[in-house]
Amino acid sequence: MTTPTLTPASSPTAAPELDLEARLAITLAEMDGRCRTAVLAVDVNSAHIAVDVPEFTAPLPLTPTLAPAPAATPIADLLGRARQRIITDGWCRDAIFDDQGAVCPIRAIRLEAPGNRRLADDACVLLLESILQAFPQAETIPSWNAGQSSALPVLLQFDRAAELAHARGI
Repeated sequence: MTTPTLTPASSPTAAPELDLEARLAITLAEMDGRCRTAVLAVDVNSAHIAVDVPEFTAPLPLTPTLAPAPAATPIADLLGRARQRIITDGWCRDAIFDDQGAVCPIRAIRLEAPGNRRLADDACVLLLESILQAFPQAETIPSWNAGQSSALPVLLQFDRAAELAHARGI
């Protein structure tokens, strides 16, 4: 009698080894799926958030300016208002005022102190003192003003004169 012989079952074939290109393609497909899932999760989780985008009808100012803080002394307050007038109306270098409405420092002070010539005179004296501390060669406010190339030094001197007035309590 013949005895049946068992042949070993074929062993499971091992997966073929993948080259670098194939492994990169599989990884890319897995990552693409994960990214799509993450994007979908963000969309779902943020769907309830209302986003209001404001409409800008007017152009934004090019240089932000702060409103001057009210000064504790009358002359410091006057100098602050005159400084703000130069910012608002414009700065005039070679005249008291021009056709566009820009003003020189003295006119700005006089316009901000209507009816109080003494206060305006005191503010002008303090402004000249401040200018002379920084520019000893200056003779008068108008001559110093005419030598400036922009309003920035003028505004700076208004700030310094207001600090002097505040420090002196006048």
